[in-house]
Amino acid sequence: MRVFVTGASGWIGSAVTAELIATGHQVIGLARSDASAAAITAAGGEVQRGDITDLDSLRAGARGVDGIVHTAFIHDFSAHEDAAAVDFAAVNLFGDLLEGSGRPLVIASGILGAVSLETDRPDPAMSWSPRAATEATLLGFSERGIRSSAVRLAPTVHGDGDHGFMAALIGIDRTKGSSGYVGDGTITWPAVHRLDAAHLFCLALENAPAGSVLHAVDDEAVPLRDVAEVIGRHLDVPVVSVAPEDAVDHFGWLGRMLGIDSHASSTITREQLGWRPTHPGLIADLELGHYFRVA
Repeated sequence: MRVFVTGASGWIGSAVTAELIATGHQVIGLARSDASAAAITAAGGEVQRGDITDLDSLRAGARGVDGIVHTAFIHDFSAHEDAAAVDFAAVNLFGDLLEGSGRPLVIASGILGAVSLETDRPDPAMSWSPRAATEATLLGFSERGIRSSAVRLAPTVHGDGDHGFMAALIGIDRTKGSSGYVGDGTITWPAVHRLDAAHLFCLALENAPAGSVLHAVDDEAVPLRDVAEVIGRHLDVPVVSVAPEDAVDHFGWLGRMLGIDSHASSTITREQLGWRPTHPGLIADLELGHYFRVA
């Protein structure tokens, strides 16, 4: 298949790009910088210059392809509504381009507190995830002759090279001189390794039925106190509880999210697509030590 991938040089998209190319697909990757273009070329893909705010570049990249994988997102936690609007516009454009073709459109969505099962449909107005409204629209594309599917990503997609939530938490803990968790230690998060998540995107592109919701979840509920204990041991700092009302002051922008209890199953996803995560879980990945390297 000839596949247009947004976010093709990003944390998850680069792994998707690599796996697609390794399995014989052709990739056209969206690149907003020279560095991104070079990374896509080095991986063996073609380059479409532009970004997800530029609908003309999206239209050009998606022209004539056999499928689209949309992983790009503007991760600006101070402007969630703006980021969601950009994402919504991009996915609607892809829907218009693919309408009636029967071709696949796979997008990244999210899990954090709002859902436990693939069959759960959160109210976009009440959901924490800025992608919830876009997901709801995407699922309706199945009625427009598009093989649409949403891959809901666990809140932490971990692995060597991660600059996301786990890396940010470790940086905060290093600065604070303590490893913190919120409340009484019972808050949990789902988690998935980056390479296992990328494999699920590829399976969805190839085989997911129209209107599918898939969960990129390996660990269903990792206690964040357990995460704090591993971090504390590797940084050699004390492990401390942070009161919920103090979480934002202590953890900054990450504080609100660390106070959201979340667990999710991927049983339906595994049964439907035969997805079997093979890489380390979150605690095992943290224990490998790469998160604690200092440049």
